[in-house]
Amino acid sequence: MKRKGLIWGSCLLIIIAIFGGVVWRQSRRTTVAPRTTKVTKSAASSASKAKAKPVTQPQWLKLKHQLKLPILMYHSISTGNQLRVPQAQFAQEMAYLKAHHYRTLTTAEAIKALETNSVPQKKVVWITLDDAYKDNLTKALPVLKRYDLHATINVITGFTHKSNHLSLAEMTRMQRTGHVDFASHTVQHLNLNELTAAQQKTELVASKQWLDQKLNQNTQMLCYPAGRADATTRKLAKQAGYKLALTTQEGLAQMSQGRYNLERLRITPGMTTATFATLIQVTNS
Repeated sequence: MKRKGLIWGSCLLIIIAIFGGVVWRQSRRTTVAPRTTKVTKSAASSASKAKAKPVTQPQWLKLKHQLKLPILMYHSISTGNQLRVPQAQFAQEMAYLKAHHYRTLTTAEAIKALETNSVPQKKVVWITLDDAYKDNLTKALPVLKRYDLHATINVITGFTHKSNHLSLAEMTRMQRTGHVDFASHTVQHLNLNELTAAQQKTELVASKQWLDQKLNQNTQMLCYPAGRADATTRKLAKQAGYKLALTTQEGLAQMSQGRYNLERLRITPGMTTATFATLIQVTNS
């Protein structure tokens, strides 16, 4: 009997020891788990803060002297008259801008540059194409894409149904590339200074409304047809909500000319690249 009691006692002790070991291991897992969770939350928090860190934009350079902005004036990218620049010439001029590190401004950037007398970099230029010819899509856009440049197309909104002018669908496609934006060249491309005030207002307001609604934008630049305008035109342009207006007067644009009377540089067919380089050369400081 004593021997049996010893055997049963030994078995009982072994069972107690095994049970105790299991309980101890489970207890250890429970105490370690919260530490792991805590570290994970901390890491997640750090990662979240890293993602939330704002991206700093390059600072614009404030100029001591008044900005002189080269605004290039093109029309059709083709051949035939003094308003048409061949694609090969256009490509050479865009290649020059790229090779010499010019920043081609958007309309919004050009407005900011002129209003604040500052630039995103020292060498800047604003490319404009008047009338919105269809070859702006077929011949100008591929070149702009090739050199990663930007241009502004001045649209005659009443001409979008004409076969040699850009349609709304084509403008929308071009807008999506990020290489082009659009501004007003009025509704019917009439000499504004020969119209009544009421007629001028219709040309300016209706074209802006069309562009705003159709292209989902706030059109802030007006280009006068043939560069013609008078004091009434400039007053109505401001009332319509335009921030700048362009003429065809030859020269570098400066705010001292008046924000609704800015000069441009006409690019003519046959112009050499050397002449082009001299035309746009300006030192802003």
